[in-house]
Amino acid sequence: MNWLSPVDAYCERTGPDYWSEPVNAVTNLAFLIAALVIWPRLRGPEMAMGRALAAVLFVIGIGSWLFHTHANRLTGLLDVLPILAFVLLYVFAATRDWLGAGPRLAALVAAGVIPYAAATAPLFAMIPGLGSSASYAPVPLLILIYALLLRKRLPGTARGLAIGAGILIASLIFRTLDQPLCGALPLGTHFMWHILNAVMLGWMIEVWRRERASAVQQSPGRSERAHDGAGVEEHSGPDGEQDIARRGMENDRQGE
Repeated sequence: MNWLSPVDAYCERTGPDYWSEPVNAVTNLAFLIAALVIWPRLRGPEMAMGRALAAVLFVIGIGSWLFHTHANRLTGLLDVLPILAFVLLYVFAATRDWLGAGPRLAALVAAGVIPYAAATAPLFAMIPGLGSSASYAPVPLLILIYALLLRKRLPGTARGLAIGAGILIASLIFRTLDQPLCGALPLGTHFMWHILNAVMLGWMIEVWRRERASAVQQSPGRSERAHDGAGVEEHSGPDGEQDIARRGMENDRQGE
């Protein structure tokens, strides 16, 4: 297999030139913008997973840029692998943080995404006209499964996941229509896959961030720290001031 052989997969591309897909290439900035917008909202050690997801989101934009400028098999791999990394990392975080699984079990569930996709993608491929988008179709289904599992435990998060799945389905529709509409729209529709996908991935990180921030606020450790702080304030009232004054007088007498 020649990894550097040219690939012509999208309507906008008319040749092997670097700028043969200008709109598809430039719209990858949406991924970079989404990552940069969400990054400042992920401060603190408890948001480390969110920052990892944002970093992968940024890399998705770079990988897709390379594929839509240097269109070959190698850059096609660089386009797909960061997306897979994001999905695996998000499933790990969702399983650990929302379903209460330990790190090992969460990692096992995340690894199970690969055989899950391998088993379901051929079923989606049976849908007429879906084409290569069948390989991505298992992802919104998986998101909806998590939304269903969380509908009672974390209803707000479940709604957020359902919204994310809806955005992803819309973006998949644009990806699927790229070739069928190519005769009428020479620009194609793949660029909308980039824009909506960037919005969707940024939103999915925000869904995780909101639930994580809420969990940290409600954690017992935080409550205990708040209680300890209140205790200090209670001792700093009039009685506390009298104690300090008495200690000062005793020290003065000892000095004499």
